[in-house]
Amino acid sequence: MHYDYKTKNTCSQVISFDINGDVITNISFLGGCNGNLKAISKLVDGWTVDEIESKLAGNTCGMRSTSCADQLAKAVREAYNAAQA
Repeated sequence: MHYDYKTKNTCSQVISFDINGDVITNISFLGGCNGNLKAISKLVDGWTVDEIESKLAGNTCGMRSTSCADQLAKAVREAYNAAQA
């Protein structure tokens, strides 16, 4: 299933990815720090929702209470929960 997540309080605007069971692939960000977000997308490609959450949830960016990585963790959990409903 393909999923698009509108981010909150980050430079990126949308995170898109595919979810199959609990495995996340084909991650892309619209906006944000292009090089860093491409690297994160490649590094976590094929990881499970739990793996992504355990590594990225709670990461902050500057004075913000969130980051693009934290938003990715939120996005994959939201997608997983929506698929289970």
